[in-house]
Amino acid sequence: MSISGILIAAVIVGGTGLFIGVFLGIAGKKFAVEVDENEEAILGVLPGNNCGGCGFAGCSGLAAAIAKGEAEIDGCPVGGAPVAAKIGEIMGQTVEEGVRKTAFVKCAGDCTKAKTDYEYTGLEDCTMMAFVQNGGPKSCNYGCLGYGSCVKACPFDALHIVDGVAVVDKEACKACGKCITACPKHLIEMVPYEQKHRVRCSNQEKGKMVISACEAGCIACRMCEKVCEVGAITVEDNIAHINYELCTNCGKCAEKCPKKIIL
Repeated sequence: MSISGILIAAVIVGGTGLFIGVFLGIAGKKFAVEVDENEEAILGVLPGNNCGGCGFAGCSGLAAAIAKGEAEIDGCPVGGAPVAAKIGEIMGQTVEEGVRKTAFVKCAGDCTKAKTDYEYTGLEDCTMMAFVQNGGPKSCNYGCLGYGSCVKACPFDALHIVDGVAVVDKEACKACGKCITACPKHLIEMVPYEQKHRVRCSNQEKGKMVISACEAGCIACRMCEKVCEVGAITVEDNIAHINYELCTNCGKCAEKCPKKIIL
């Protein structure tokens, strides 16, 4: 190849490269997406679990919503107060310290206390029990099925099946709420982390029916309600409920409960 041919080829290649570079530069500026600095900063302090406990698809969705003022700065249940404080600094807002919460399973009917109608052999998934005879082998239709749909849903390994009942490790729980969504019996609720007394039952049947199904069921005797001096515990729909905002954790309800289902 002659020198002139080499020079011509070099000019063509160089010119093409220059043209592409200029084109990409102009296109980059024309179609550039503006990045919200607050959004990027908020995303940087979020834990990155993408658990969905905040109600958004992931941490990026929450960060964008907070930056736009469409979500509360303490909207991340996993990060809790420390993360909320950092986001508050980014957004120039003061964050009131929230109450730490943890999941709680309202059932004490383990293998030693709950009765069964038959032996079940099959797919171990709580949601599938809706298609099984009597909603599962347990005599109590309100109790934990024990097949671990909540355990599978928890991204923090905070739930485990112990003697046929789901139990929460409150130290590992991040209050993301995925277990609440996963439980077909609606047995899981969020309670204050510091709360010492909780009712481990959800059976709304009358006392005689409860006793025939489980030794650890609330019989709606109202002894707990009568002994509470601040009116924090009431019996509704044959089951005791604690108002955590009123409860002083005195323990009198737990002492008086004949079935010992109040922790």
